[in-house]
Amino acid sequence: MPGGFGVNWNEPYLETCCRSALHRLLLVAALGRPDGLKDGPCLARLAGMGLAAPRADGRWQITALGQARHGELVNPHRARKAGGAAAAGGAGAPAR
Repeated sequence: MPGGFGVNWNEPYLETCCRSALHRLLLVAALGRPDGLKDGPCLARLAGMGLAAPRADGRWQITALGQARHGELVNPHRARKAGGAAAAGGAGAPAR
């Protein structure tokens, strides 16, 4: 391996503003995010990556790929925890 790096990075970096726009899309859920707001350029960028999609009613929604990427970028600890629980057969936290 040249340079001694064993990790192959293939995901584009999301600027802070775009990560925030992705998070807002997750928060609004089925309601969708209206077009024409300040985060419009970020929503268009997210759509170009398949993380968001414009709807017929003029609002934006998060895609399944966007939800997965949100878990990796915005709340990676929770995404790892959920993945670990699923791998362990769905075992939840111990009872208190």
